[in-house]
Amino acid sequence: MKFRPLHDRVLVKRLEAEEKTRGGIIIPETAKEKPQQGEVIAVGPGARGEDGKIVALDVKVGDKVLFGKWSGTEVTIDGQDLLIMKETDVMGIVE
Repeated sequence: MKFRPLHDRVLVKRLEAEEKTRGGIIIPETAKEKPQQGEVIAVGPGARGEDGKIVALDVKVGDKVLFGKWSGTEVTIDGQDLLIMKETDVMGIVE
């Protein structure tokens, strides 16, 4: 299935959570928090400004981004768990 977000929305795939702490302690599956970092899979064309023109998004496909813990709507597309969120929910791009 192909999916194209509308307006200023982005489709993000969460990156996998760390299996161990820095000290080497293995974190059980039940204790893991959902990662707040992901990779942008698809982006919409942008939001309309007050003048009616489309304002392009700052994020692009392939960017690694940080987002809030409760940001976005979880969806399953082609068996993958993904998030759809507005660009304003993205806190920044990881370089």
